[in-house]
Amino acid sequence: MVAEQESLEARLGRYPVGRYPVQHATAQFHLGAARLAAGEPTVAVEALTVARQVFGRVGLRLEEAKATNMLGIALRESGRPGDAETAFRAAVGGFAALGQPVERAAASYNLGLVLRDAGDLAGAQTAWEDAQRSFLTAGQHAEAGACAREHGASLLTAGDPTGARLLLEEAVELAERGGDLAGLGAALNGLGLALLATDRSAEAAEAFRRALGGFPRAVRPAEYAMAKANLALAAARAGQDSRARLAARQALAVAAATGPVRDQARQVLAVLPPPPGDDLLTVLDSEPPDRWTATLREEVLRLVEATASDREAAVAGLLEGALARPGAAVALGQSLLHVLLELPPAAYDAMVRAAVAAGVGSTGRSTEAGDALAGVMRSAMARFPLPQWQRLATSFDAVAAERGERLGWR
Repeated sequence: MVAEQESLEARLGRYPVGRYPVQHATAQFHLGAARLAAGEPTVAVEALTVARQVFGRVGLRLEEAKATNMLGIALRESGRPGDAETAFRAAVGGFAALGQPVERAAASYNLGLVLRDAGDLAGAQTAWEDAQRSFLTAGQHAEAGACAREHGASLLTAGDPTGARLLLEEAVELAERGGDLAGLGAALNGLGLALLATDRSAEAAEAFRRALGGFPRAVRPAEYAMAKANLALAAARAGQDSRARLAARQALAVAAATGPVRDQARQVLAVLPPPPGDDLLTVLDSEPPDRWTATLREEVLRLVEATASDREAAVAGLLEGALARPGAAVALGQSLLHVLLELPPAAYDAMVRAAVAAGVGSTGRSTEAGDALAGVMRSAMARFPLPQWQRLATSFDAVAAERGERLGWR
């Protein structure tokens, strides 16, 4: 990013504004965009102001409108909402005069954001409705979904959860049609909040569970933790205590979780009674088999960052629970192994060690029980294609050999 800015600054020197106005304005525009992307909105304002002025002076109205819209973004991020509103209104008018409906919609969406920030919810909602219509006409579903999402969120904040729910349901549909994964997660999280506000806790829990798919833990950890904490709250209100405790612990295990998210997760754990059994197994019992892998994945992601003793205890509890469910034991083992195969090497190794510790030779467990657990895992391994089976069996045998235990995972 620094190199890009330096290159653009050098270009400004090669193209003085008096001699090369178009090239100079173009470089200023891209420099402003680069500074904005680098989190430097204040200095971006300087470059974008020049770009706007020069494009206007030479009569390039489309470029002038684009620079004006970008300038509005920089002004908003610089804490100058009044100036940002003026810029966005000018951009909306400029694009309208040029017959550019999609660009006009983008500027109108931005205008809605700055009006909402200023407390003008009616004006913001009008801007978003206008933008959404234009985006839909152009077939831009992801962008239309963003308008519906912001509109719905504003209604929720204003105390109209029913109206918010309708818009957020629309936002979910549009995000799915537009392939906007992050937008889908945000819309589902907002929908969950609207459902929670109307005492539809079980539906809210399902919305938050789906929202997690839009917030991969490795990519958007803070949003993932937020959705997990919200899931914990909704599940607790719906009487799903085991799911609530499980989600709250998973939210707390995310290093990027914010203070309010941690507080919410801790509050959920504080008000719930102690678990009568294994929360993970209770949740798995309540779900169809096609959800087991996803549910186990969420808990494994927590366990790989836990202490070795906690990890081994959790895996032992899961496998013992699987053994106590003869009709589901191998399928549960297969789901666990499927998740292990997705992990990076260090995490994979840690989970294999925990699984071996739950098998043959584990302290406090009879040889017969250990053999039964190992048998379940061998049967589960056999369900995988040959390369994956070989990797699993070799890994389990290698760890068993390190522990001085007999082999037998093939």
